Amino acid sequence: MTDKRAILVMSYGTPKDLDDVERYYTDIRHGRPPSPESLEELKGRYRAIGRSPLFEITEAQALGLQDRLDAPAYHGQKHTGPFISDAVAQIAKDGIELVVGIVLAPHYSALSIGDYTRRVQRAAEDISWPGRLEVVRSWHLEPGYIDFLAREVEVAKVSLPPDAGEPVVLFTAHSLPERILQANDPYPDQLRETAAAVAETASIPKWDIAWQSAGRTTDPWLGPDLTEVIEKLAADGVRSVVVCPCGFVADHLEVLYDVDIEAKAVADRVGVALARTRSPNTDPGFLDAVAGVVRRAFASLG
Repeated sequence: MTDKRAILVMSYGTPKDLDDVERYYTDIRHGRPPSPESLEELKGRYRAIGRSPLFEITEAQALGLQDRLDAPAYHGQKHTGPFISDAVAQIAKDGIELVVGIVLAPHYSALSIGDYTRRVQRAAEDISWPGRLEVVRSWHLEPGYIDFLAREVEVAKVSLPPDAGEPVVLFTAHSLPERILQANDPYPDQLRETAAAVAETASIPKWDIAWQSAGRTTDPWLGPDLTEVIEKLAADGVRSVVVCPCGFVADHLEVLYDVDIEAKAVADRVGVALARTRSPNTDPGFLDAVAGVVRRAFASLG
């Protein structure tokens, strides 16, 4: 590849520290400051995990793609700096002519990948960047990613108590408002397709999907919630579960708190042993898989 090609890695972002949580939360809320109670609750979650490693992990993932593709990688975030618009401005300044954008989330929704795409397109239009851009729509069935998840499910199963029986594997992703269903958004179907592919690869006899980390709004969100599913499984006599948060590719609040602390507490309360699959983070095989996705996108641009 020439120096005129580049990768734009896009991610959600995370607050830099506790003092940054209010600004970050306000940005997520489209400029509306959270209530003191909501702000303190979110700060409490960050205190519980110590500090989110998401930014550093994403930076390392971007560097891993850069090394594999021999093209510079720029990192733009949705809710904190460097923002997507910052990355696009730097791309233009550096004279880049061809960009493949990839969001570090495997499943498409108009509210997720679609929103990232609109943001990067708007940023490019605002500065009249003349280059060509291709944003990867989804990669939820990428073989290397499916293989990674299948291996990690097996590893997680081994960590469960030997007398806990065959676990139910729960594949999870971030919940979104139910209104996406009215537009036939592919997000729920893609999550189930990922789960089915992993289940087939790893010969998993019992599995289901669940949702997690729903927003605290008056709108209904996709369910059932992971904690509700765990409670129901316990009532049905299930004694162990493996949670595979396949909608996330890095350790951060939605994994380290929502699964490792919140869901684990519910599982402990109802007598269910819980294990979680390892996040992809900078796993070489995972980065090889994502690099393959980007490489094909470059090839489609010529």
